Amino acid sequence: MHPNLSLTGPDHTSSGQLFVVATPIGNLSDMTYRAVETLKSVAVIAAEDTRNSRKLLQHYGIQTPMITVHEHNEQAMLDKLLERLQNGENIALISDAGTPLISDPGYRLVSGLRQHAVRITPIPGASSILTALCAAGLPTDHFRYAGFLARSGKSRNEALSRLISSDETSVILESPRRLLATLKELQQLDSKREVVVARELTKLHEEFVSGPVDEVVSHFEQHEPRGEIVLLLAPASEEEIDLSDKQIVACLNSEAMLALPPSARAKAVAKTLDVTKSRVYALLNSE
Repeated sequence: MHPNLSLTGPDHTSSGQLFVVATPIGNLSDMTYRAVETLKSVAVIAAEDTRNSRKLLQHYGIQTPMITVHEHNEQAMLDKLLERLQNGENIALISDAGTPLISDPGYRLVSGLRQHAVRITPIPGASSILTALCAAGLPTDHFRYAGFLARSGKSRNEALSRLISSDETSVILESPRRLLATLKELQQLDSKREVVVARELTKLHEEFVSGPVDEVVSHFEQHEPRGEIVLLLAPASEEEIDLSDKQIVACLNSEAMLALPPSARAKAVAKTLDVTKSRVYALLNSE
C-alpha cells in the first residue's frame, strides 16, 4: 500500500466502526429508519451535548448510553474511542442537529480515526444546507458553503467580498441576532442582489423570505428574526463575471480615478462599470 493511502472500506479492518449519523434539524419525524437502528445497535453514542440528544433518544426508545464529544474535548477523546473501536465496539457520532462535521464538531475525531484505518460509515439524513437550497429557488448546480462568517475584522470583510463576487449560490449560517447586520453589509455591497432567508427549517414556523437585499432588510427591520437561520445569496450576474479584473484595475488606475481618495475611487469605479463595490474594493486592496 502507498504510505499516504488510507483504505477504510469493508473487510479492511477487524476493529469496530464509527457511524457518523445525521439527526433531525427540527422535526423529529425526519429521523431515518437506518439512523434509529444504528443508534440502537452501537455500544455507545458520542453526542455533542447529551442533554440535547436525550430527547431524541427517548422519542425513539433508544437506550444506548451516551458520552460527550464536543469541539473542546474531541482531540482528547480520540485515544479513548480508538481503544474501544480496536476492541471491536461500534460507536455512533451525532451532533445537536443535522449532519455531524458540517459546522459541527467531529473533524478531528474522524480524521484521527481514519489515520488508524478505522472504518467510517456515514448514515445520511437531514442537513440545513441542502434543505434550504432545495426550496430557495436559487441555482443549485454549483454552490459555495461558507458556514458561519467571522463576526468582525478583515477576514469577515474579505469573505463577504468573495461571496458577493462569486458566480455560485452562496450559503451562510447566521444567528438571528446578527442577521440584520449581515444583510445591511450585503446591502452596501449590492443592494439589488437577491437573497433568501430560510428560517426555522422543518419546524412549525418555517419561513422563506426572498427578494432583493433592500426589501429583505426592510422586512426584518419590521419583523424581528427568530430561530435558526440559513442565508442564501444569489450568484453575481453574468455581466459582472464577464468583466475582467484587468478592466476594473485599469479603470481604478485611470488618471481621473487616481485623483480620488480610495473609498470614493472604489465607489466611482463601481458605478462607472456597473459592478459591485465589494469586487472593486477587493481589487483595490490587492494592489
